Amino acid sequence: MQQQDEVAARVRQVIDAAGVSAREFARRIVIDPSKLSRSLNGTRRFTAAELARIADIGGVDVGRLLGSAAGAGADPVGRTAAGAAATPSAVRSPSAPRPPAPSPEGGRPLQIVRETVRLIAERGFHAVRVADIAAACHTSTAAIHYHFPGRDELLEAAVRWCMDEDTRRRADATAGTRHAGDELRLLIELQTPRTEQQRRQWCVWLDLWAEAARSTTVGRLHVEYYRQWRGTVADVIRRGVEQGVFRPVDADGAALALTALIDGLASQVLATEPGGPGNGAPDSGGPGNGLPGTGAQVMHDTLIAHVDACLTAPTAD
Repeated sequence: MQQQDEVAARVRQVIDAAGVSAREFARRIVIDPSKLSRSLNGTRRFTAAELARIADIGGVDVGRLLGSAAGAGADPVGRTAAGAAATPSAVRSPSAPRPPAPSPEGGRPLQIVRETVRLIAERGFHAVRVADIAAACHTSTAAIHYHFPGRDELLEAAVRWCMDEDTRRRADATAGTRHAGDELRLLIELQTPRTEQQRRQWCVWLDLWAEAARSTTVGRLHVEYYRQWRGTVADVIRRGVEQGVFRPVDADGAALALTALIDGLASQVLATEPGGPGNGAPDSGGPGNGLPGTGAQVMHDTLIAHVDACLTAPTAD
């Protein structure tokens, strides 16, 4: 128990040195903030993989976090004077060496997660092998397993990263917006898959929806994400009612209907946009596959029409 408390204290020092909140640090090491909180409070042990990611992002050696002699002679990026990685056997085996310094931008764990998400978008989760991720990161499969020992843990990290990125983009785009009608339209624009990045993000979500039906972990994250997303939309609608911008509607019910409409239209857009199986023109509705009305612009216009018809308060003549 004492060692666990000492490890937690050293992790706190790493977080303090990073100059960010515990929640932001949890985002960087791609774990549930509540897990980090419990570990810092001593009610949960850090896993070896979590310590590896903390060390990588914090620029310290794992041995230093554990208080072992292995970390005593290491410099801030965890290299000994002889140039070898100082690593206690309790954290990694000789067959899974720590990736060599310098780490990629944002650290090796975030690089692994970003490349995993990109490959999922291109191929689907079950078609992506650890060897593919290692090749994309220009590293070894051992380095992937060092940070994410199992496939399930890597999938959970990829889902959580997508959730965090989506939340961050929404917050950045709507920062300073006070008019609820404008904010809701900004949220709709963000969810319309016009760009390659937006289409890639939606491809990942569609793949993860299917996985959520089979995986308890992904299903839990799916529920958590949608609770947050619908809550965001409901809050905007509720504020719009207070501002007189929207009609006096049930905000939660309206948010459920709007987010469901967004999901359904987006799945149709992906079937007809470039890169989708229909290979229709971007905003033409996909004439090549007989699915009219599923272009990105049509999706956007349909959503705005829904907001105007069901939410926007009538103006006085």
